[in-house]
Amino acid sequence: MRRSKSVLSTTALLAIIVSLSACQKDSESDVNRAIQEVNAIDESNMSDIMLTVADPQEAVAYFSRSVSEQPDRIDMQRNLARSLIRAKQPREALPVWETVTGHPEATSDDSVDYADALIRVGRWDEAEAILDTVPPTFESYKRYRLEAMVADSNREWDRADAFYETASGMTAKPSGVLNNWGFSKLTRGDFSEAEQLFVSAIRRDPTLFTAKNNLVLARAAQRNYQMPVIDMTQVERAQLLHTAGLSAVKQGDVTLGKGLLQEAIDTHPQHFEAAVRSLRALENNVTN
Repeated sequence: MRRSKSVLSTTALLAIIVSLSACQKDSESDVNRAIQEVNAIDESNMSDIMLTVADPQEAVAYFSRSVSEQPDRIDMQRNLARSLIRAKQPREALPVWETVTGHPEATSDDSVDYADALIRVGRWDEAEAILDTVPPTFESYKRYRLEAMVADSNREWDRADAFYETASGMTAKPSGVLNNWGFSKLTRGDFSEAEQLFVSAIRRDPTLFTAKNNLVLARAAQRNYQMPVIDMTQVERAQLLHTAGLSAVKQGDVTLGKGLLQEAIDTHPQHFEAAVRSLRALENNVTN
């Protein structure tokens, strides 16, 4: 009887030990899983930081190391390509995007980003070929903006207008694409329509100086050299007067052009070297 109790006690003890061992293993497993999840979150946060607020060159170095350590991870390849674009190194980004788009887990967004990099280095035909591989059911602001730019380069104006219109309706910040659309109209000689698009772009982003300068060009092309009624700093006003003055001279309105250049010099709060040189060169040519 005693022996039975002894055997029973031993068996119970073993069961407790096994149970505790299992609990310990489960606990270790839970801890390891938690650590992995935290690491994944930290890595994701670090990637977001590197792609947004970090120095572009530091981001390139960070993702280059990550790719060398984990070459099979498409997300790190993708982030390296994006960081190279952000660092204004589109040529270096091209082979990385090519690798990404060849990966089994590549997406349509990857193809669009690859086309964007190709456009940045002037390889328009290749960009168009890449965009043609994107399913027509895939819709995004960036895809339609690039499609518009490609159509522009091919002088396919109706297609360009359609894509620009679609793209501008797919973003909460359409100022950039409206400015591009306006410049397209400007190059075609549709000055009045270009002017309207530039005004629309500035209305949505009053800080977009490129659109302000293009607006002055569109108005000057119609021989309207008055400054548009838009928000501008004193420095911007001087720069826009300089643009208007040069445009006037180019169209043969030399006297008006000289007056605008002088006004630009007088308006600028500091020495406006570019306007001074322009006026001096104009006066020398007139004298000679």
